[in-house]
Amino acid sequence: MVNRAKVASLAFALVCIVTPRAAAAQESDAVDAVIAAQPVADAPAAVDWEVAAEGPVRMLTGWVIASGDNHGAPFIIIDKTIAKVFVFDGQGQLAGATPALVGIATGDDSAPGVGERKLSAISRNDRTTPAGRFIAKIGTASGNHEVLWVDYANSISLHPVVTANKRERRLQRLASPTPEDNRITYGCINVPASFYGNVVRPLFKKDAGVVYILPETKPLGEVFQAFRAPPQPSSLVEISR
Repeated sequence: MVNRAKVASLAFALVCIVTPRAAAAQESDAVDAVIAAQPVADAPAAVDWEVAAEGPVRMLTGWVIASGDNHGAPFIIIDKTIAKVFVFDGQGQLAGATPALVGIATGDDSAPGVGERKLSAISRNDRTTPAGRFIAKIGTASGNHEVLWVDYANSISLHPVVTANKRERRLQRLASPTPEDNRITYGCINVPASFYGNVVRPLFKKDAGVVYILPETKPLGEVFQAFRAPPQPSSLVEISR
């Protein structure tokens, strides 16, 4: 009989993570080995905030800071459309930004019960990265792999990119200049291992934070109902008259 622990560990390495029922929500240093093994030469170039932060990212960031929606906790904004992750400290200062890999399917909702399915039972259309506001905390998945749990019930986490399946070319996808090839995961968010270790982990290792995942098929205000977009310049002109 095949050892279940080995099977679970392999499943994590090939795709994302196993179901949360098999995970223990506790801190672990297991990711150190992943970070140490990350080829430095394949790391993507640094993301320029001024260039990469598109309108929705800027608007939501401004709203989070102005409204205090993060309650002083570190927060992350993920834009699936441009396949980038922006990490902020509790005061709203940008700690880092990076390209990321996201769910292969377009969509803003997790399929019902997807967190309880075996990976082989998750169809391509159900491999989405859900949009929304999530309370995130570092924990462990099967195989003692450390992750930042984003949507625990649906097995969605942010974690270092895994490279066991060479055919997926995940490092190359991260390093490519466009987001067209960044959709490859079952729904989890993959970031460079060095970015996870140097930016994400230090901010989230002690306490929970907030992760905002921007929608790609729904209006921003439908996903974040408390959000109110600022008036556009034309509206300001009309008001001033």
